[in-house]
Amino acid sequence: MPETAPPTDAATAAASAKGHFRALTGHDDCSVTGVRPRPEGGWSVLLDVVELARIPSSTSVIATYRVDVDGVGGLSGYERLRRYLKGATDG
Repeated sequence: MPETAPPTDAATAAASAKGHFRALTGHDDCSVTGVRPRPEGGWSVLLDVVELARIPSSTSVIATYRVDVDGVGGLSGYERLRRYLKGATDG
């Protein structure tokens, strides 16, 4: 059986991942922070979302999720990778 080709570009994969993420979590506002093709086909998309809004906003809690979509844009998995304060830097 021939392998299914992934969506033609990263933008299409990212849009599909954001739609699945919204449907699963109810988070409407998320940002794409990474997209890469998966060796087995499809795409892996990183999304950042505010999980807990605080005042001041620099203390809000942000989470990074990985959403995997298959070759036709269907959801194949998702998981939260990390949580951090908005004002924190990687170091």
